[in-house]
Amino acid sequence: MDVLSVRGASVIMNCSAYCETSPKIEWKKDGTLLNLVSDDRRQLLPDGSLLINSVVHSKHNKPDEGYYQCVATVESLGTIVSRTAKLTVAGLPRFTSQPESSSVYKGNSAILNCEVNVDLAPFVRWEQDRQPVFLDDRVFKLPSGALIISNATDMDGGVYRCIIESGGTPKYSDEAELKILPDPEEPQSLVFARQPSSLTKVTGQSAVFPCVAVGFPTPYVRWTRNEEELTTEGSERFLFLAGGSLVISEVMEEDVGMYTCIADNGNETIEAQAELAVQVPPEFLKRPANIYAHESMDIVFECEVTGKPTPTVKWVKNGDMVIPSDYFKIVKEHNLQVLGLVKSDEGFYQCIAENDVGNAQAGAQLIILDLAPATTGPLPSAPRDVVATLVSTRFIRLTWRTPVSDPQGDNLTYSIFYTKEGINRERVENTSRPGETQVMIQNLMPETVYVFRVVAQNKHGPGESSAPLKVATQPEVQLPGPAPNIRAYANSPTSVTVTWETPLSGNGEIQNYKLYYMEKGQDSEQDVDVAGLSYTINGLKKYTEYSFRVVAYNKHGPGVSTQDVVVRTLSDVPSAPPQNLTLEVRNSKSIMLHWQPPPAGTHSGQITGYKIRYRKVSRKSDVTESIGGTQLFQLIEGLERGTEYSFRVAALTVNGTGPATDWVSAETFESDLDETRVPEVPSSLHVRPLVTSIVVSWTPPENQNIVVRGYAIGYGIGSPHAQTIKVDYKQRYYTIENLDPSSHYVITLKAFNNVGEGIPLYESAVTRPHSDTSEVDLFVINAPYTPVPDPSPMMPPVGVQASILSHDTIRITWADNSLPKNQKITDARYYTVRWKTNIPANTKYKTANATTLSYLVTGLKPNTLYEFSVMVTKGRRSSTWSMTAHGTTFELVPTSPPKDVTVVSKEGKPRTIIVNWQPPSEANGKITGYIIYYSTDVNAEIHDWVIEPVVGNRLTHQIQELTLDTPYYFKIQARNSKGMGPMSEAVQFRTPKAESSDKMPNDQASGSAGKGSRPVDIGPDYKPPLGGSNSPHGSPTSPLDSNMLLVIIVSVGVITIVIVVIVAVFCTRRTTSHQKKKRAACKSVNGSHKYKGNSKDVKPPDLWIHHERLELKPIDKSPDPNPIMTDTPIPRNSQDITPVDNSMDSNIHQRRNSYRESVRNTPSTDTMPASSSQTCADHQDPESTTGAYLANAQEEDSAQNLPTAHVRPSHPLKSFAVPAVPPAGSTYDPALPSTPLLTQQAPNHPVHSVKTASIGTLGRTRPPMPVVVPSAPDVQETTRMLEDSESNYEPDELTKEMAHLEGLMKDLNAITTA
Repeated sequence: MDVLSVRGASVIMNCSAYCETSPKIEWKKDGTLLNLVSDDRRQLLPDGSLLINSVVHSKHNKPDEGYYQCVATVESLGTIVSRTAKLTVAGLPRFTSQPESSSVYKGNSAILNCEVNVDLAPFVRWEQDRQPVFLDDRVFKLPSGALIISNATDMDGGVYRCIIESGGTPKYSDEAELKILPDPEEPQSLVFARQPSSLTKVTGQSAVFPCVAVGFPTPYVRWTRNEEELTTEGSERFLFLAGGSLVISEVMEEDVGMYTCIADNGNETIEAQAELAVQVPPEFLKRPANIYAHESMDIVFECEVTGKPTPTVKWVKNGDMVIPSDYFKIVKEHNLQVLGLVKSDEGFYQCIAENDVGNAQAGAQLIILDLAPATTGPLPSAPRDVVATLVSTRFIRLTWRTPVSDPQGDNLTYSIFYTKEGINRERVENTSRPGETQVMIQNLMPETVYVFRVVAQNKHGPGESSAPLKVATQPEVQLPGPAPNIRAYANSPTSVTVTWETPLSGNGEIQNYKLYYMEKGQDSEQDVDVAGLSYTINGLKKYTEYSFRVVAYNKHGPGVSTQDVVVRTLSDVPSAPPQNLTLEVRNSKSIMLHWQPPPAGTHSGQITGYKIRYRKVSRKSDVTESIGGTQLFQLIEGLERGTEYSFRVAALTVNGTGPATDWVSAETFESDLDETRVPEVPSSLHVRPLVTSIVVSWTPPENQNIVVRGYAIGYGIGSPHAQTIKVDYKQRYYTIENLDPSSHYVITLKAFNNVGEGIPLYESAVTRPHSDTSEVDLFVINAPYTPVPDPSPMMPPVGVQASILSHDTIRITWADNSLPKNQKITDARYYTVRWKTNIPANTKYKTANATTLSYLVTGLKPNTLYEFSVMVTKGRRSSTWSMTAHGTTFELVPTSPPKDVTVVSKEGKPRTIIVNWQPPSEANGKITGYIIYYSTDVNAEIHDWVIEPVVGNRLTHQIQELTLDTPYYFKIQARNSKGMGPMSEAVQFRTPKAESSDKMPNDQASGSAGKGSRPVDIGPDYKPPLGGSNSPHGSPTSPLDSNMLLVIIVSVGVITIVIVVIVAVFCTRRTTSHQKKKRAACKSVNGSHKYKGNSKDVKPPDLWIHHERLELKPIDKSPDPNPIMTDTPIPRNSQDITPVDNSMDSNIHQRRNSYRESVRNTPSTDTMPASSSQTCADHQDPESTTGAYLANAQEEDSAQNLPTAHVRPSHPLKSFAVPAVPPAGSTYDPALPSTPLLTQQAPNHPVHSVKTASIGTLGRTRPPMPVVVPSAPDVQETTRMLEDSESNYEPDELTKEMAHLEGLMKDLNAITTA
């Protein structure tokens, strides 16, 4: 150990060595052995220690001060030396500064100086009024000797002096009086009486940072380290002395940093800084190990050390320094290699490491083993014909023949011994496999004679040696040496000049030079031929490091290359703008900007900052500039409310400003966040239990319009009210520590603001048992030679949040529990972000890497829900994926037009057309409306077209009062909350020529007239439906007067009502057994006892239409095996009846009783989306169905929700139309049900749905046919259409009709009674 002594004192330098044979102990001073036999002041103690009596020390004579080393020797083994220890003798006592009289206000701190030599400071003590001063944390002495008195009281007043007692006569300083003053009435300015100064300490020492501030009011002192608050809680090594000084005991390497003393008295604040540097004595990471070897072998002693400053290493053999040579080499920095061992190499080898603050030694023994005696058996004879088949400058290949004793030689191995001629140290090289008779000896010296011999070895041992073979290596070709004094310097951002001198060992005339250069970090080198001694390379990258080297050429070829020189080209302004500029509106007066640096390779220098320019969009000339630091964000404050601003950012270097980004705009809020009510409940809470802690993570409330000031976390065993912790509003995770293992904790989370706390969210977790080692929170560096376990997985990121920035951009942020609380990343970890959307379902994840705690995901689809998760990777360790965060991008204007636009004429109204369409493929948001443009001139300007607006949930629209026999062109445009989308292609449609009775009611847009038209396939069996002025049987050859037809319809309707009532009464009195028999024909609309849900959840039932039964069947069957039968009245009118073909007349009488329909009305207590009664249908005479079936409108509150479908008949009685029941009090339009593919839907239903209509046929069924059911006109529009179709009849015409009806009724009665 190092020793500090004073003149005249006695010193003992300890040394002890252990061995079975007592070692001989000697001492060295400054590397020279001491002769202790004739020394009367120094003597060797029995245990080997050195005693120095009466240390001598004067200004010109310092015989005892120096470095001492103990040497232990055992004759038969060798010698070892100890580490060196320094003996320092304190100088003569003298003061460099002495205390001076001063005064101090009561409660403040006072300093009394007494500066002495550093080696004398431990011998200083203080007296007050000639009495010793007792030191504590209020009154303490600095290492320099000065005295600090904190929180001064009247008792501290008096006369002080310091004394040096270093042996001999004490030395006293001048006396100084300290006066204690009462508190002043006026505040006194705050100043430092003593500031901390930077220190360099060795690990294990103590560091004292004095910080004495005086003023009135009395200041309070606090400390920070590397800008983080420094506390002494939980640390035994950090101590705050009274008055504010800081003491760090047993300094460690991690204590390095900048320490700041901050003094504050309420009126002002001052601060002072000092840096602590820590030095570390040498320590061994790997010590040499004992080695046992045979002669001629090569061995390596390993030695690995660390320290600060980096230690130097030297090797000692038996106490003497090892000098590197051809056979003793230092390899891999500190390892010692011994080539061609001989017996004299045996002994102790020590690795001695030293730096400025200490030294250390570690040793190992080399033991040369004798060759094992050969076992009984024949040994091989000498190998034959040893020759050198290849001789080069630095290697030789030897070959030989097998010994005579073993001509096959398959089991023989060979050892080749070689040495330089005249050197008795042989090296050995062994063949790699048995039977091999050649070897390559490498690493030889050029133009040197070597002696080789070969020995064969079998299982009994080595045999005879071959005769020595002398071989001389080739001389090296006379090539140029390296060019000296190579220098490189940058001329501009793109050019570098390289200079050099002629090689000293030219070995002939230099013909030319080749200059090689390469960008740092690349692996492809470029070269250029140069005749002179300098060259300028142009076209390099800006602000990029390049390495250069030069090779000289002579007539023999290339010489030795120079060492690489590295130079960086000069910087320039950036050549590209920053990337990914995004704006985040914080409130009504501020906007946060985020961006990424310009792309790599375009910085052209060190980015020193960013210039932000912004302006109001309305006033483009008024531009404001703001220059910030190198951070990649900036908060712009002081903006006006509800105002749109444009921003652009440019990067700065020392050379100037680079190009700026495009202008990006955002609008400040009209008003700030609401704080008139408490926050809502947090949107999620997750807990992750460990053994003695629980990691809690959460996401903020979904309503972002209410201010959140922070979060309150409550927890406890069985109840969350035992402990409460409040954290900042920005925090998304917290670790609850110091918990009991295997315990059930309840955790609650509440958001709060100045109004109060919001609704809590609860979660529970059970901490893990003590024996659970699946989670490792602390990683301990293992001791040497202990195997390191495989890396455990890292904890996944927590608090993942998705912030929507635009229609295609979302910012993902997260926190990392494995980072310190300031979330500062100081290692090489990186994060992987992945994201996907669930539409379509098989979408694959996309991923990206980030090195910060946020990432900007761009290129997303508008108005689309995405899910995000994050994982962290550090070296070979990775975490699992975090919990997912979700975000829906903002809407964007539709980017495609409405599709499948078709135009058809309205039945019976040739001047009215119906436009149908489907929503855009790329709606990019909820469609809020459509605009239909139509014109007779397809080339007209768009503002000259007629406009018809339609609400967004409609996919059909009627346009009335068009001109007959005129071509019209139609376009449709969709809009959402962001604006209008593109128009569809023009679709042409020609209105009918005249309002004739035989005009086909469904005129279709011509397929070739314009894009987007879609003629509807009406099928080969099409028959015009009854309507307009068509004949009752659908035959155009038997016209009837339309007035007569109306009378017939009314009359038949009255008769049908009577028949329906009779049959209904009959049905209600049927027995249960009869009902069971008819269950196949009586299907329930909803198939269950009660309808569950509400009307907006119900889809219109599909229609299955058969020629034998008229039923409404829901396509989704109820699981109830015994559905309750309910009645469904089906209102009809004459236009709904399928026309009867004349060919069927002959079959009617054969099937008189085949068609019979009754209606039974049963009130329903459930809320139904459509009628809640059921149709019971049997076969009756088809002619009896020509009447109108009327329903009880009072029971059908929501009848307008019942869907209608019109299916063109392929055969009489094979299909019919089921119209919707009109609401009570409204008039029903008889023409509406025959409009193709129309339905009335409840407002909450989807915009359109796809249904399946199946048409039953005689003896066979057709496959289901998809039917697109768009929205029907509103009720008001239906009423308006109905009013247009009303007709007036004269009394005389009615009389004629009644007479004709009387005859028809007689025929009808005959049929029904039969």
